[in-house]
Amino acid sequence: MKHLSYVLALLGVLIGVVLVAYFGLGNVATAISQIGWPEFALIVGWQIVLFIILGIAWDIIMPRGARHRVWVPIWGRMVRDAAANCLPFSQVGGFIFGARAITVQGVEWHTATASTIVDVTAEFLAQIVFAVIGLAILILRVPGSNIAGPVEAGIGLAVLACFAFIWVQKGVGSIFARLGVRIAGNRFNDAKERLEVLQAELVLIYGHTGRLALGVFMHLIGWICTGVAGWIGYHALGVPLDFDDAMAIEALLSAAAAVAFLVPVNAGVQEAGYAGLGAVFGVPPEVSLGVSLVRRGRDIVVGVPILLLWQFAEMRHLRKVAAGGTSRPAASPASTGSETPPASPVLGSASPEG
Repeated sequence: MKHLSYVLALLGVLIGVVLVAYFGLGNVATAISQIGWPEFALIVGWQIVLFIILGIAWDIIMPRGARHRVWVPIWGRMVRDAAANCLPFSQVGGFIFGARAITVQGVEWHTATASTIVDVTAEFLAQIVFAVIGLAILILRVPGSNIAGPVEAGIGLAVLACFAFIWVQKGVGSIFARLGVRIAGNRFNDAKERLEVLQAELVLIYGHTGRLALGVFMHLIGWICTGVAGWIGYHALGVPLDFDDAMAIEALLSAAAAVAFLVPVNAGVQEAGYAGLGAVFGVPPEVSLGVSLVRRGRDIVVGVPILLLWQFAEMRHLRKVAAGGTSRPAASPASTGSETPPASPVLGSASPEG
């Protein structure tokens, strides 16, 4: 998985470079030059708002018995997205890092792991609804579009995949449970017991359907806010794109990114998606590429400080553990069952896929 991520990242970067060269570096630079610092500050600030919404969605899904402050899942979500957007790992790496970040803040490993799994599922359900909204706008605005058919097929497959994922989580897919015990048993003596604890936590979370439904709804608000971010980005570059068109572009782009979830930082996928979908709605590809690069800049400006703060928190936690000042959480999602504190995931450690 680690080597595959590197290959996909390299191919993605190559695709992005080819697209920029094809449509003209000067044209893309001219499009980006339209944005001013106030507009970029608004784009960055809107991302912080989005973190809060998504963190609250995660908090809603967590069991009420889990003792934590409301900012903890918000912080975990910030680390999750910062890792996914700035580090050379697939989105799976971001999930692991986000769960690890909240275990350092005192959340039990099984609660962090199970709630991450369910939160990702809830977000995927909301993403399907968001993609359907984008598809409806596409059909209304661009009748007879050639991409409508593939999008419809993709949404159908996504629905089946989502229900299959939930089916496995709820313990029906015992073959996966046995496989998990077999793999983990090579490293941890109590792998079976840990898997049972995790399964019990998943059952507990899924037992509260009202909170799950509210979590899905909050994630849908988050996806709609992503559409707002796209609309802001296009207007910041001087493109008076209609709100519903911007919403459709972001919705269909999110669907493409979901399919290519193994590609680190959506390299190439984001650029090709913006260029192609923007053209469908009448936006010149070089302008859409400018929006994509502005989004990359936002991710770096927001994500790098978050990752540095996370590393500071990790080092402080490990010093306390080494000094015997506090007890380490039972295990982190990234290193469940380890008898020693895990190394910092960014500095001096292997990638989670490895």
